[in-house]
Amino acid sequence: MRKTIALAVTAVALTGCGVIPGGQRSGGGESGQAQQTTARTETTPATTAPAAPQQTQVIASREASTTSGGQSGKARVDITGLKRQGRTATLTWTVTALDGKVNLHNGMGAGPLDMTVSAVSLIDPVNAKRYRVARNGTNADSECVCSKTQGQFLENGATSSLYAVFAAPPADVTKINVEMPMIGVLTDVPIS
Repeated sequence: MRKTIALAVTAVALTGCGVIPGGQRSGGGESGQAQQTTARTETTPATTAPAAPQQTQVIASREASTTSGGQSGKARVDITGLKRQGRTATLTWTVTALDGKVNLHNGMGAGPLDMTVSAVSLIDPVNAKRYRVARNGTNADSECVCSKTQGQFLENGATSSLYAVFAAPPADVTKINVEMPMIGVLTDVPIS
């Protein structure tokens, strides 16, 4: 009995601190939420959690000529999901090289050494608001909650699946514009 109680208390404490995946990351929360997280960690190994939800239906698409880091090419972006989950929204998409070489290595980051997709943003034209990719902290070395693109130079026909997490727009916003470096703006992307 004591072992069971000690394990339950330890699991709740570790989940609340963010040590066990799926737990809280920034303090606060309801005790019911911690209990639900504990139940999940007992049945789902941490190594099976996907980095981002994968969907296959294309909900928006755009082709563009690209030039980044001295590499020129033509690419197609297919947005496969923009899903609202509580206070966040997850954008998933693929980039396919159609011609030449497409530089994802640093082509979608916020700077020359940013090898992520952190410069992708959601634009709410109704409320005139831009949503930038979420970060895992507030200090200078916090990282984006998004795909890493280090070393990705796509040749003809090659595809890369990417994701980024944002604060969710208001519930009454059902479509939003997605702005991507190198690609441009995809308009009226539906939020599910």
